Amino acid sequence: MPVPQRPAPRFPELTHPTATTPEAHAMNWDDPTDTAAGERSADSAAERLVGSAADREDQAVEAALRPKDLDEFIGQEKVREQLDLVLRAARARGATADHVLLSGAPGLGKTTLSMIIAAEMGAPIRITSGPAIQHAGDLAAILSSLQEGEVLFLDEIHRMSRPAEEMLYMAMEDFRVDVIVGKGPGATAIPLELPPFTLVGATTRAGLLPPPLRDRFGFTAHMEFYEPTELERVVHRSADLLEVEIDPAGAAEIAGRSRGTPRIANRLLRRVRDYAQVKADGVITEDIAAAALAVYEVDSRGLDRLDRAVLTALLKLFGGGPVGLSTLAVAVGEERETVEEVAEPFLVREGLLARTPRGRVATPAAWAHLGLTPPRQNTAGNGQQDLFGT
Repeated sequence: MPVPQRPAPRFPELTHPTATTPEAHAMNWDDPTDTAAGERSADSAAERLVGSAADREDQAVEAALRPKDLDEFIGQEKVREQLDLVLRAARARGATADHVLLSGAPGLGKTTLSMIIAAEMGAPIRITSGPAIQHAGDLAAILSSLQEGEVLFLDEIHRMSRPAEEMLYMAMEDFRVDVIVGKGPGATAIPLELPPFTLVGATTRAGLLPPPLRDRFGFTAHMEFYEPTELERVVHRSADLLEVEIDPAGAAEIAGRSRGTPRIANRLLRRVRDYAQVKADGVITEDIAAAALAVYEVDSRGLDRLDRAVLTALLKLFGGGPVGLSTLAVAVGEERETVEEVAEPFLVREGLLARTPRGRVATPAAWAHLGLTPPRQNTAGNGQQDLFGT
């Protein structure tokens, strides 16, 4: 009986065993199931200086700034400690590492950790994304070309199609996939053995992963936002690699406006570097960093123009709320999805805005941050704000 041929990969650019170049990181596939509104909000996030999405410039710079091993990786202490144990044990056994699931907001280092896993295991890495895998055949083509011990990094794994997801169950557990030959009643499933590999899945929305998929990962880690002191270390390290002179106060100023995200810290550092080279002597101090970020409209808490526009409309036009999301979006002149998905998450996390069943409500911290005085409460006992001072 002839041995079945492995299907030709549908994505030849993904078959290179060491696809770790900046061009490989920069690959971006569109999900045809996304709505136009979702695409607009994603574009808005990518255009913001404090947005956590990576554009091509970020990807190129990050390739040069990425730490190469766990010792160089800053922050995420618990995740690093746990992952180090997993990888050391696998090396001692001479086996491939368990499948790893990394969840957390964009820009916290999930892709970097996947590359570190491959480096620590001395294995090549293959990079792809969930939106790129819309059919089971797409996944079969990638899996069938893996080498033994190779690391497959699957970004945005929650956006993978259901047929591919079901094929992945068997591949992760039994290192086998069934290739369907033919159509209709005459179709035949031919089992195809796979070499042992390590799947590293990354997701920004772990709740969307079905339990059967989540349970097949041997190690699961959640990436937390960084503390300002950790971001200061990130800024100093990046400044050294970029050959930029920066003092501790300047690094602290940038770190404090970086929303707990290393990607944003590196982006702000590059913009402040440009300002220092043009307007000063090239040295980044606290005053230079503050002046540069004022030009780019990033305030002391990391809020940009869109964030302040949402808060200003909520406070000045609606007395602090409650107000509906659609009304607030119209007042700001943005799409509803842009306000909800781009601006609100950080405002809620900072305690400046609250989502309630009645609508969006500003907190006392929002009034204080914008230097405004909240309206006094109505004394009629109905819990409503007295917007007219009566």
